[in-house]
Amino acid sequence: MTGLLGPAEIREIAARLGVAPTKKLGQNFVHDPNTVRRIVTAAGLTPDDVALEVGPGLGSLTVGLLPIAGHVHAVEIDPVLAGALPETAARFASTDADRLTVHRADALRVDAAELADPPPTALVANLPYNVAVPVVLHLLAVLPTLRHGLVMVQKEVADRLVAGPGSKVYGIPSVKLAWYAHAKSAGRVPPNVFWPVPNVDSGLVAFTCHEPPRSDVPREKVFAVVDAAFAQRRKTLRAALAGWAGSADRAAAALTAAGVDPGARGESLTVEQFAAIAASAPAGTPAAK
Repeated sequence: MTGLLGPAEIREIAARLGVAPTKKLGQNFVHDPNTVRRIVTAAGLTPDDVALEVGPGLGSLTVGLLPIAGHVHAVEIDPVLAGALPETAARFASTDADRLTVHRADALRVDAAELADPPPTALVANLPYNVAVPVVLHLLAVLPTLRHGLVMVQKEVADRLVAGPGSKVYGIPSVKLAWYAHAKSAGRVPPNVFWPVPNVDSGLVAFTCHEPPRSDVPREKVFAVVDAAFAQRRKTLRAALAGWAGSADRAAAALTAAGVDPGARGESLTVEQFAAIAASAPAGTPAAK
């Protein structure tokens, strides 16, 4: 990786475009080349990978990805930034700039058809803080070709994504990500590598995709159980899932059939156990429809 963007280059590009980072879009631009190298290295990309970058901004990470991945899809919602990205790639990664495809789009609405040429295999992104979890879960749902990834998010969010059962921060993001992939922490990122400097640390989350825990129950039904369980996380599952099942007694029956203690709480269950509960919904209950 050569020609990476530093603070001077980031400020120069932003000034030329008349761009100022906005909180509305969750923009914090990386201006530290060593952080870019760290992200690309930790992502474990090969020339066979097709990288998907969300929120490329001024192009810091894009320039680092282009020499490594076979192709890079960059999804950018800001029209000015999306329009300028090819020029930045040509300027700082000239020999690899033809590997870049820029999509002026909302990452929460893209689908496999839009990113089919070629289909992405790795998600590598500095995600906007305000939409990080919905973006990751949406892309994993609509892009079956994704095999692995590395995302940079707010440290608090990173902790939730990698948390396991029993952790105080284990919750809906933890379980839903576990449906798609095995996730682990890949380290902390200090605020001073960003412009503007955020008031929190960031964290790197690496994940490797796997088959869903069960193929006999739809993801939507499993996620409905997860949502219900954590909506009232202080309650026992028998009580928390009463609305989901139609009554507390029906919830208890589903839990018992799944081999789960009705007196347990959602924070103690694995994704496999949530799937078993969804599969055990008694016939005739709202959850079984």
